[in-house]
Amino acid sequence: MNNKSAFFDTNLFKRLLDYVLVYKAIFVFVAISAILISLFTTLTPYLIKIAVDDYLSVGKYDDFIFLISLMAINLILTVVFMFLFSYYANLLGQNVIYDIRVKLFRHILDFRMRYFDNSSVGRLVTRAVNDMETIASIFSQGLFMIVADLMQMLVVIIVMLVLSWKLSLIIFLILPFILLATRKFQKSMKIAFNEVRSEVANLNSFVQERLTGMKIVQLFNRQKIEYDNFVGINKKHKNAWLKTVWYNSIFFPIAELSTSITIGLIVWFGGISAIVEGSSITLGIIFLFIQLSQMLFRPLRQIADKFNTLQMGMVAANRIFKIIDTESKIVDSGKYESNLIDGNISFKNVDFSYNQSEKVIKNLSFEIRNGEKIAIVGSTGSGKTTIINLITRFYDVQNGSISIGGNNIKDYQLQSLRSKISLVLQDVFLFADTILNNITLFNKNIPFEHVKNAAKKIGIHEFIMSLPGGYNYNVKERGVMLSQGQRQLISFLRAYIKNPSILILDEATSSIDSNSEELIQNAISKITENKTSIIIAHRLSTILNSDRIFVMNDGELVESGSHKELVKKKDGYYRNLYEIQFKNEEINQVVSLT
Repeated sequence: MNNKSAFFDTNLFKRLLDYVLVYKAIFVFVAISAILISLFTTLTPYLIKIAVDDYLSVGKYDDFIFLISLMAINLILTVVFMFLFSYYANLLGQNVIYDIRVKLFRHILDFRMRYFDNSSVGRLVTRAVNDMETIASIFSQGLFMIVADLMQMLVVIIVMLVLSWKLSLIIFLILPFILLATRKFQKSMKIAFNEVRSEVANLNSFVQERLTGMKIVQLFNRQKIEYDNFVGINKKHKNAWLKTVWYNSIFFPIAELSTSITIGLIVWFGGISAIVEGSSITLGIIFLFIQLSQMLFRPLRQIADKFNTLQMGMVAANRIFKIIDTESKIVDSGKYESNLIDGNISFKNVDFSYNQSEKVIKNLSFEIRNGEKIAIVGSTGSGKTTIINLITRFYDVQNGSISIGGNNIKDYQLQSLRSKISLVLQDVFLFADTILNNITLFNKNIPFEHVKNAAKKIGIHEFIMSLPGGYNYNVKERGVMLSQGQRQLISFLRAYIKNPSILILDEATSSIDSNSEELIQNAISKITENKTSIIIAHRLSTILNSDRIFVMNDGELVESGSHKELVKKKDGYYRNLYEIQFKNEEINQVVSLT
């Protein structure tokens, strides 16, 4: 919706209807129920009018029981269809948001990493959860309820005009004021609800980030600062909702006052007319018009309220469709689907930048042979991790090309390419589930015996069995029940059972504890056997065991060679880095051995 104060976005509504019409039978039944409810609810006061004029006022009671029976049957039908209407309207709403939510999540799964770099997780969660439920209310409390109310109003107007145009005129004179107030109310609420949804997203985003980073908050004593920030954001959220409260506080008393004035005029004019001989206005008609006026005005007030619900749902739908319409996918147009991808990797004149103002990789070229173990070293920001991101196609190069197995990586189907690459990160992410499921990532095609044998081969089976429940041990959210080193071991096993052609370790040994170091070093030696391995090095042992070392500086490959070759270069980048970062570690290793 380009114009936030627009009364109604018909294009957006048509788009929603595309999801509704999938359930055409339910949609038609709910629409028919709305029509029947309007007829049944209008019939009840008309039967009361007949009872007053044709029975009570003339003292005729012979067929009175029959009339009461009709009213009872009409009441039962009204209740039954109201139940069916409510149930199936909600069922339709839940089916629609189920379909949209599945489509949204499927779309998010394919987003490139750049999108997540620029998007708040809290906002995405708000769209997928809170906004979805708001869309459901369009059908359960908004659209069909409005249709039912409009149908009832139409029937009421027809009945009133047939029975007495004079009493109808009294009601119609008041009606424009209520319509004008309703129109103004709806437009104001539309703007207010846009602000509400925006502040809800801000609040969710803030809370999600602070809860995730609670260690940092407490470690740096930011509790008071973050509390004050939260109070400010929460206040904006409260003020946004108070705007809606303010508009409701103005509109509904005006609507109630208009109804009361209308009833007073009906009683005054109808009473005077009823005592005039030959008048068509009877006592029963006066009772009927009092009820009909309430049945006409009450839906107007409810329509305003339900229109708020409809507008909130439309605002939510607009936000969700903006994500669905976002094109931020890695182009997957490759034709090759091969399980025989070898580990030969070639970079040719590759340029890459996360933003246009600064190149992270500059004219980078190198060759890695199949089965070779490569260590990449360099200062922070030199482009080490970016190389990994390009090989896995989390990002695409701006210039140059990357080839694996002699083919440009863009010529591989994305799933096929990534199926032959395993990546172990420094910050291991584990799901709140069992160790087994975190290893297999819920792949039912991986037998438990295969997992157990792989764990034994890389030397971590005993560690897993020492935990309560062994492979069924629940590591809780983000693996908090395990140490950093233990989480790292799980990630090594996860990479190993994938049987990749290319194994990448991105600072995977930088923060391990002493208890896990020996296990991890043994695991690394096992999982890198006969595989092309790229290791962003942090520890000296990793560098010494590599076939070649690539030295990165400011996005460029400045040196490459073995440890012995590079350390001999006087004033070389690697030698300087080695003397600053690794030499003390080498001395400590020698001392520990003696």
